[in-house]
Amino acid sequence: MKHGGNAIDGAVATGFALAVTFPEAGNLGGGGYMVIRMADGRADALDYRETAPLAATRDMYVGANGKLTGESTIGPKASGVPGAVAGMIEAHRRYGALPLSRVLAPAIRLASEGFIVDSTLFASLSGEKYRISGFAGKSVFLPGGSPPRIGSRLVQPQLARTLRLIADSGSRVFYRGSIADSIAAEMQRSGGLITKADLARYRPVWREPIRGSYRGYALLSMPPSSSGGTTVTEMLNILEAYGRVTAFGSVERIHALASASQRAFIDRNSKLGDPAYVKVPLDQLTSKFYAKAMAKTISREHADPTTRLASKLREGNETTHYSVVDRSGNAVATTTTLNDLYGSGVFVSGAGFFLNDEMDDFTSQPGTPNMYGLIQGAANSIAPGKRMLSAMSPTIVLDPWGHLLLVTGARGGPRIISATSQIILNVIDSRMSLADAMSAPRIHHQSLPDSIRVEKGGFEPSVLARLRQMGHHVYEQGGIASAASIMRVRGGYEGMDDPRSHGGAVGF
Repeated sequence: MKHGGNAIDGAVATGFALAVTFPEAGNLGGGGYMVIRMADGRADALDYRETAPLAATRDMYVGANGKLTGESTIGPKASGVPGAVAGMIEAHRRYGALPLSRVLAPAIRLASEGFIVDSTLFASLSGEKYRISGFAGKSVFLPGGSPPRIGSRLVQPQLARTLRLIADSGSRVFYRGSIADSIAAEMQRSGGLITKADLARYRPVWREPIRGSYRGYALLSMPPSSSGGTTVTEMLNILEAYGRVTAFGSVERIHALASASQRAFIDRNSKLGDPAYVKVPLDQLTSKFYAKAMAKTISREHADPTTRLASKLREGNETTHYSVVDRSGNAVATTTTLNDLYGSGVFVSGAGFFLNDEMDDFTSQPGTPNMYGLIQGAANSIAPGKRMLSAMSPTIVLDPWGHLLLVTGARGGPRIISATSQIILNVIDSRMSLADAMSAPRIHHQSLPDSIRVEKGGFEPSVLARLRQMGHHVYEQGGIASAASIMRVRGGYEGMDDPRSHGGAVGF
C-alpha cells in the first residue's frame, strides 16, 4: 500500500505471504471468503470456498458398521477442491491496482530467501507431527524427524516456484497447468479424489453481501455458503428485538446472548447450505420480523433446552483472519482456512503446499457431530461439486452516518461467529475501545452440545452460579476464537490482533 496499492492488493499480498509463513492455516490448498467495501460505497462478497470432488458421495465417510471412518479429517479423501488461489486472483482482477507480479513479490521472497522460524511455528509443527509425518511435507517441516529449530531460516524452493508460476500466469497454471498436474498426481498416488477435471471446473463466486443492521449501525457480511453472516445477523437482530440489557458480564446479558446464539445456531445447523444445491431461507433468517418472533421465545427467567426449541422453531481453531484498510477507506475482511491445522496433512510434492480437510465440514452423517461438535442437517450433506458450509464471518461495520467503523473476523470454527458478534456488540453497546472489545471475555453457545462455554476467569463466580440456577449448563474453557480487527478512531485507524493468540497489526 505504501507503493500505490490499495486494500485489495494488501489483502491478496497478505494471503499469499501467509501461505508461506503460516502453513498451519495460511494456504494455497484451502479456501475462504472475502468481504470488500470500497470507499465509494461499492460492496462485494467473494466466495472461494472449496468444493466436493466429482467422485464424492453422500455417505462416503460412513463405514460398513454404520459409524464414521475418520477419513474426513486426515488423509487424501478429506480434501475438497481448493479455491484460495482462484479467489485471491479474482479479487485482484476486479479491484486490485498493482500488477499481480508486484503483489506476489513479498510471498515469493519469503519462500525463496526464507524467514526465521519463531517459537510459535516451532510449537505448531511440534504439536502436529502426527498429521504431517505421514506425508511428503515431512521433508520440509520435519527434517530429521523434528521441526526446524527456533532461529533457523526456513526456505521453501518448491513453494517459491509455485508462486512464481502464479505471478506469471495467474490462476490458470494452478487449475489447468503444471500445478494442477502436481495436485492430481498427489491425489492419484495417495488415493485421493481430486482430479484435473475437478480443478479445471472450479470457479470462485461473487455474491451480494448480507446487509444487516444493529441499533442504527450497518453490517456487511458473508452469505452462504458461509453461515457466518447469516448467523451473526440473526443473532444481533434477536438481541435488538429482545431489548437492552444490563452491563457487560451480567447474568441478564449472558443469558440473552447465549439464548440468541442458541436459536441462531439451531437455524444455522438445520437450514443453511450451498445455495446452488439447497433453498436457503435467507430473507427469513435475516429479517427483523423473524427475529422479533425468536426473541419472544426467550424467557427472562430460565434457559430453554435445545431439544425442545429445535422442534418448536423448525417451522420458522483452525483458520486465519486478516483485516485491511487503506488510506482512502477501502476495506477488506478476509477469512481463509485449511480447516484443521495443516489441513488433511497431505502435501503436494513438487508444489510445496498442504491440502485442506474441508470435507469434514459437510454433514457426513446427520445427527453425528463433526470435529467442532456441530450437529448439522441434510441441507449440508455431501454432493459432487457442492460447497461445504462454513462458520467464517468476515464482517464490515459502518456507523449510522455510513462511514467505515470496524473491519473484523476471527479463526476458531463455530466460535468464529461468537467472537465476531461479541466484538461488534462490545463496540456498539458497551462503547469499548478496540483493545477492550478484543480483550473482553467471551462466551459461546452453538445449540448442541446444549451448554454455555465461557472463558476461564472471565466472569464472576456468582454470575455463573446464577446462570446454572436458571438451567444453563456452564463450562469454563480457554480462549474462545482469535480475532483480528481494525477500527476507525479519531485521526485514523487502530488495528489489533487477539491477545488469546499470535498475530500482529501494522500500519503507516
